[in-house]
Amino acid sequence: MFLSDEIKDIIYKSLLDLRESRKTLHFGIPPIKVDTKLNNFYGDYSTNILFSLSKNSKLSLSDWGRLVSPFINLRVKKSKFLDHYIVKNGFINFFLSQNYLLKVLFQVIKEKNKFGSNKTGKGKTIIVEYSSPNIAKSFGIGHLRSTIIGQAIYNLYKFSGWRCISDNHLGDWGTQFGKLIYQIEEILKNKSPQEKGVFLENLSVEQLEKLYIDFHKMELKNKTLTDRAREYFHLLEQGDKEAQTIWKYCRKVSLKEFQRIYNILGVKFDYELGESFYSKMAELVVNEIKEKGLAHMSQGALVVEYPNNILPSLILVKSDGSTTYFARDLATIKYRIDKWHPQIIVYEVGAEQSLYFKQLFELVHLLGWAKQTLFIHIGHGLYRTQEGKFSSRQGKEIHLEKVLEEAIQKAKQIMEKSKNRKIQDNDQNKIAKVIGIGAVKYNDLSQNYAKDIIFDWSKMLNLKGNSGPYIQYTYVRAKSIIQKSQFTGRTLKKAEDFTKIEFNDAELNLMKTISKFPNIVQESASVFSPNLICNFIFYLSQQYNNFYDKYSVLQTQDITRKQFRLILSWGVSQVLKTGLCLLGIDVPEKM
Repeated sequence: MFLSDEIKDIIYKSLLDLRESRKTLHFGIPPIKVDTKLNNFYGDYSTNILFSLSKNSKLSLSDWGRLVSPFINLRVKKSKFLDHYIVKNGFINFFLSQNYLLKVLFQVIKEKNKFGSNKTGKGKTIIVEYSSPNIAKSFGIGHLRSTIIGQAIYNLYKFSGWRCISDNHLGDWGTQFGKLIYQIEEILKNKSPQEKGVFLENLSVEQLEKLYIDFHKMELKNKTLTDRAREYFHLLEQGDKEAQTIWKYCRKVSLKEFQRIYNILGVKFDYELGESFYSKMAELVVNEIKEKGLAHMSQGALVVEYPNNILPSLILVKSDGSTTYFARDLATIKYRIDKWHPQIIVYEVGAEQSLYFKQLFELVHLLGWAKQTLFIHIGHGLYRTQEGKFSSRQGKEIHLEKVLEEAIQKAKQIMEKSKNRKIQDNDQNKIAKVIGIGAVKYNDLSQNYAKDIIFDWSKMLNLKGNSGPYIQYTYVRAKSIIQKSQFTGRTLKKAEDFTKIEFNDAELNLMKTISKFPNIVQESASVFSPNLICNFIFYLSQQYNNFYDKYSVLQTQDITRKQFRLILSWGVSQVLKTGLCLLGIDVPEKM
């Protein structure tokens, strides 16, 4: 059980005791919220439950505090983790005991990278869909958010004991491929079979992207090209040999390019089942929707109408007989439910698709598929230029690889200016990569997922302040202290051996912060917000650097306190490393 839950339990049982002892005092127990803020000056944990009780009765805040205090007091005295509590200004504030904080610190040393993990998801399955780029296009900066937020959510749930399944739902089907097939067919029509083969073998993503942009420009002048693209996609869907051949080459070269970028980012997937995988299944789903009377024909197309027009209608099958991605998304859900029986399916897709996902999830409920499955759309904000949204159609997309290369180069330049000459050239390249990519990831993940991010080179590549490199630097600083001390932990004492130390505020704050890590992990996962992990490790880094600036570790004369501070540094470094790993950010051993 998490500390916040333990405190909720104390409050709840204390209120039950109060109600039992005062038969004439009738009251319901409202939802209990416990504040787990890192910088709460009034207590390590606090609750405003007295405000809710007072609001629903004639008793004042002080009356409720006076009535419930004796029962809370009894439970705090029996608690293994609380030292005391106070009631002030309507808040009940709880303070952790120093003995408990020491035990948590030693728990970190014992559990290492497992500290903070939990088993709340034991026996449960979650599917996380993220990244999902369209093939035949370069991996742009616009794909970054879904990719790294989705990976972080996957990591958090795996850390919380869930069976996690990640799926890169590739956009490898649809009218856009009709456009490419049309363009390529135009190029190939006067070539020999051998020349056609050579052309297709040497296709690049850059070429495909240019063909797509060129088609869009021509389409603006000649609207009949749109119909031609639909015709070619219909041929593809019907299994036309030549269309299938071109499509397979487009897919092959795209997957190779994507994998290269994923390797740079350190992102992995359990499955990469694109839209094309579900194209045949979509027909079965369409038939089921027809049978259940949830769709009707309109101007030659099969359309879903929602009861009482609660949502706008959607097209399942176009007038030319081609299925839409809506039909294929439904087939994807059907497949996932039948194969993995998940409790949760998460879609990490841009916020601009929020209406679409409402329509999708509502139809799933109408079909009766989702009796035991919760559907979540994590609608992230977009990267934007000063002028507006990036657009691959207009050729305004910034390639992600360019951003990563620039970040690595900037990190290398900063390292070259530093005083650390012990780092060899080969190590410098590796470290620069870890720092540069970490900077890009952290810049994104440290912000609330729903927020739009204006693309700003200087902000993204900032290596100071609340940034990935700052956290990495703090980790390296703590680790270097341990290495210099040659402290291995083999002669590690017990937590009880340090109970007589009179800890200063900086030491206490570090231990208190570390103790909240499991709660932060649980909260971050429950609200699908990796930025809470960022907030935590930034705060912990600040606390440690403040401690380091005020107090010596290696020069401490008292042997017992010196060993405690080494253990404290060890605990900080471990928690920072675990936090960064949950975000998908590597740590360097030197900086």
